[in-house]
Amino acid sequence: PDFGGDCSRVQDQLKNVLQIEATDGAFAAILADGSVVAWGHPDFGGRFSAVQDQLRNVKQIQATERAFAAILGNGAVVAWGDPDFGGDC
Repeated sequence: PDFGGDCSRVQDQLKNVLQIEATDGAFAAILADGSVVAWGHPDFGGRFSAVQDQLRNVKQIQATERAFAAILGNGAVVAWGDPDFGGDC
């Protein structure tokens, strides 16, 4: 469960999912409204509260071993996760 296998904390938010991307220990889902839900180990991108308000109109998510990067509708990029793996953009 620590590495993304337990989504019960966010299960009620996982509706109308368009895409799921994974690091080695977390998942991030793009919802139909362009928002993002993430879960799993905090050090692998499972904690995204610091950028959650920026994750609107998300078009795509890519992942490294321990970080996510989201492309927004305006072309901006928002990243979260381990800074040593790209999570500090």
